[in-house]
Amino acid sequence: MRLLKFLYLLIIAVSLSACNPQPTDSTKEKIRIGVFNGEGASPVCVIETMEALKIDREISPVTVSGKDIMEGKLNELDALIFPGGSGSKEFNSLGQQASELVHKFAHEDGKGLIGICAGGFLLSTTPGYPSLKIFPEPDIRDGYYDRGRGLIAFHLNDQGKKIFPELKNLDSLYVQYYDGPIFKYPESSSSNIVGSFYSDVANHPGYPHGTTPGKLAFATSEYGKGKVFISVGHPEATAGMRWMVPRMARWVSGKKLVSYPERLVRPEINNKEILYTNDLVKFEKMNFWNLFHEEDSVLISSMNNLYSIRSRPSIRWSIGLLRHHSWEVRLHAAEYLLETEYTNAIADLEAAVQYEQNQDQKKLLEEILVSLKEIIQQD
Repeated sequence: MRLLKFLYLLIIAVSLSACNPQPTDSTKEKIRIGVFNGEGASPVCVIETMEALKIDREISPVTVSGKDIMEGKLNELDALIFPGGSGSKEFNSLGQQASELVHKFAHEDGKGLIGICAGGFLLSTTPGYPSLKIFPEPDIRDGYYDRGRGLIAFHLNDQGKKIFPELKNLDSLYVQYYDGPIFKYPESSSSNIVGSFYSDVANHPGYPHGTTPGKLAFATSEYGKGKVFISVGHPEATAGMRWMVPRMARWVSGKKLVSYPERLVRPEINNKEILYTNDLVKFEKMNFWNLFHEEDSVLISSMNNLYSIRSRPSIRWSIGLLRHHSWEVRLHAAEYLLETEYTNAIADLEAAVQYEQNQDQKKLLEEILVSLKEIIQQD
């Protein structure tokens, strides 16, 4: 995989987007968004959510623990995101008193809440499941809740297209999914589906089919004076779709919905459903072990294979390859990180640029580094 053509197009897109950029008034008050990072919140999901929020230069993202909530941190925030991980463990980490403060934060203070994957479990009203009981839908816990992972297909309805107008002309859309909640959504519901599953997610042998199609993939609701947004999948972990996270943050905060650079709004790069059946899991693992292969061509081919199946962890696996002895491997890893918008690797790529001895090679890495840094719009 070579992204020199991509880099050229990226530079053009940067120039074009400068015609209608986001406001750059440094005196404008930031939108303050917290990301819960207590026990149960996946460190990877926290990082990827924080990095996705940084796309928006008017958002100031911070991590928030249960202790921080008890110390009054919510008073400084416009919205709070509960990321992926374990919903019940996040609830346990909050504790009863911090949970009450979260309820007040939304219901009485009119602030926003977002639940992504496990955060959806946490906000749900699932009987018998330890949760905040804020989002008025129960998860289907029928013994098959761990349905698997992959790149799932969904579509937006008219309400969803108002929140994400960039996607209004696309019927089939795709986002990473990782054992997220499947909600029952009774007819009497007070929540609003804005996006629904196309995919039939039942990756494990013996799991019943036909459960997920038509179920909500994205939904909103009101909670007292506050707004709630649920994402069953992981847009923060989906290249081309990460901008959906700051858009959701703006929506629940009651802030103006601004557009983001075209170079980041790339739904077209994900154009098919990819469900991780047992065979695909084996294929992913085989290609992981090939990342240690002595032949560069095999290693590079494995990176390409992992990208072709949109392997979520393989993006992080490529970071160490920035420090490979082979220049071809180092360059390929850097290109992979740019294509997948993995801004958390900026520091590693900076170190790789600094260590590079060949000046022509250093220049190529510097160009990739500049493009990766431009994704983060923070002042």
